[in-house]
Amino acid sequence: MSERLPRKVLVTQRFFDAESLAYLHANGCEVELAQLADGQADGDFSEDQLQALLADADAWIVGHAWITASLLGRLPRLQAIARRGVGYERVDVAAVRASGKVATIAVGGNDASVADHAVAMMLALGRRLGDSKARMLNGDWTIALGGDLYGKTVGVIGLGRIGRGVVKRMAGFDARVLACSPKPDWSYGREAGVQFVDLDTLLAESDYVTLHAPLNDDTRLLIDASALNRMKPTAVLINTARGGLVDDRALLEALLDGAIAGAGLDVFLSETDASYRATTDALLVLPNVVATPHSGASTHEGLQRTNLIAAQCVVAVLNGETPPAPCVIADGRPISGAL
Repeated sequence: MSERLPRKVLVTQRFFDAESLAYLHANGCEVELAQLADGQADGDFSEDQLQALLADADAWIVGHAWITASLLGRLPRLQAIARRGVGYERVDVAAVRASGKVATIAVGGNDASVADHAVAMMLALGRRLGDSKARMLNGDWTIALGGDLYGKTVGVIGLGRIGRGVVKRMAGFDARVLACSPKPDWSYGREAGVQFVDLDTLLAESDYVTLHAPLNDDTRLLIDASALNRMKPTAVLINTARGGLVDDRALLEALLDGAIAGAGLDVFLSETDASYRATTDALLVLPNVVATPHSGASTHEGLQRTNLIAAQCVVAVLNGETPPAPCVIADGRPISGAL
């Protein structure tokens, strides 16, 4: 009997840890780590480049590349696409099913990391940490008065795993928590001390508005000029979810006009629409904006968790098994109970 060839797994993400690599090796996988230039992400690769990288791959651990019908049609050997993350708006799930492949996300891996990041942005803006450091670097040690997170009203839009993580953290600040969700979980609300309200009420009453909704047709540009004008002039907006939830041009105008007090941004519309790049640059220089480069999930611990979940999903598919149900976003195999 001929020896079984290793299953090849291509990883197009940085920071793939030794434990997850060892797991793949232990399960008969040969792993190739794509070489990324400084500042480059897999979303920057053309379809031709991706085809060349994936031509002999059985599975792909991916970050932000677009998974299209055209690309999948050029990769007959590929069986599994595992996102090291939880958003999948760049994955054509119908095309995955039609191609007979499986696509997964790393559910539960980065929830805590992103929730921490959102709270860190609230604290940084409330206590004016970035502004204070900039003043000190210019020789101005005048105290810039900030505000407490303690006792404030925090509005959470989207109560998935990350949103609930933020709610849990707010208990330590004795915060009043409002939430807006398309399907309110009233029993959870009672247990967690969350008051479900409509979007208008949340915007009008919150001192901090933090976004944790998925990006879809219902939520795209949810926070537009009208929404921003319904917020308190002392309020702060936090977006660690998806850039498409906020109209960044309207946000810039609101910040310049004093319609709101500040913004914490880990995601930007310019990530998917280059025409917003000048808007992003203008936001970054404002003293009342705290910004990070879509790094809310990128802690050592968070990436180790998501790496391993993605690796486990890949091995399950290559073994002809089904990954954990919450991780599966598309399963096109003929006898799999496909979604």
